[in-house]
Parts: sequence; structure tokens; C-alpha cells
Amino acid sequence: MSTTLDPAGLPGRRGQAARNDLVILEAAREVFLADAKAPIAAVAERAGVGISALYRRYPGKEDLLRRLCHDGLLLFIAEAEAAALEPDGWLALTGFLRRVVDADVHSLTVHLAGTFTPTPEMHASAVRANDLVAELVDRAHASGRLRRDVVVHDVPMILEGCAAVRADDPERTRQLRHRHLALLLDGLGLATDEPLPGPPPVPGELSGRW
Repeated sequence: MSTTLDPAGLPGRRGQAARNDLVILEAAREVFLADAKAPIAAVAERAGVGISALYRRYPGKEDLLRRLCHDGLLLFIAEAEAAALEPDGWLALTGFLRRVVDADVHSLTVHLAGTFTPTPEMHASAVRANDLVAELVDRAHASGRLRRDVVVHDVPMILEGCAAVRADDPERTRQLRHRHLALLLDGLGLATDEPLPGPPPVPGELSGRW
């Protein structure tokens, strides 16, 4: 699933411009995941485009970082909206978590937090994302299968923990992340009445998150 415009249906120069944009965004993701402080020239080099072509689309590094992170947030929202259609509350939440881990949205959150100033549109999207996840958590509680002391703010910690798992091979990374997620999902279930240690996370507690 992608929130980026598909260039296949666009004619002529518009199609080429859209294809160039996809190449730039993919290059930017690779560059900034490796080094959030990398210069924007490194993105142009990785994408195989001139720096002037990149600047025509993104006047500065912050503009490019905002686009990357907002695209990831919109993908997160799309997955949460899709999960809302699942009638089983537990399967809705767990299926959502698996798909977001596959989409690797939170690698950008971890690496790029605090490196740019978010826009009002990004704030609105973040509120929408939180509301959707809160609904999924509420439905999972109502199903009777989610432990009672899990809160909505546990979800980003789960996803960021999975994003931290990284191997040299992409397929091996995917396998290890899903293994880790499976262990975490067992912990979310009602296998024990023993309470979770410490108070739950609260909004804004994870420093540096835009």
C-alpha cells in the first residue's frame, strides 16, 4: 500500500517527474536511515539526479524530511483505517501491527525525530493516527483478548522496538521483526493476571517525537 502518486498513469513530463520523485524519495529514505545528518547532496547522488533537479522539488533538507515522514504517517493511517474494517477487535489490532511492521514506518520515526519542524497538516495527521489506534485498542479490549492494562501509547513503543531490529539482509530483517512482534503479541494477550511493571506511557513522554 502506498500514499504516493503512481506515475504509471501519468503522461509525458508529468509521468517522468513523478517517477523522478519516487526515485528521490526512495534514495532519501535509504540515505537518512543510514545517517540522519547526511547532506541533501548525498540523496541526489544516491538517486542519480542533479542537485538542481532535487532542489526544484524540495527547496531544503527539512522539506524532504517532512515529505518522507508525512508519507509514512499517511501510510500508517491508511493501514489503521483498513484495520477498522476487520470485525474481530483482536485480529484488527494484531493484523494492523503486522502490516505496519512490514511497511517499516517507524524506522523513520526513530531516526528522524527532532530533525525538522512539523507542519500543521502533520500535526492533524498525527492526531488522526492516534485516534484510529485508540479505537483499535478499545476494540481489542472489548474482545476480551487484550490485557486490561495496555494503553494506546504502548503501541508506538511496540512498533519502534520492532523497527530497531535490523539485519544486513532485508528478508532476514523482516523475519526477525515478525519473530520479535510475535513475542510482544503474546505479552499483549491475557496469558497472565500479573500487572505490567511501572505506570503506562503518557503523551509526550518519549522525547524528540514530532
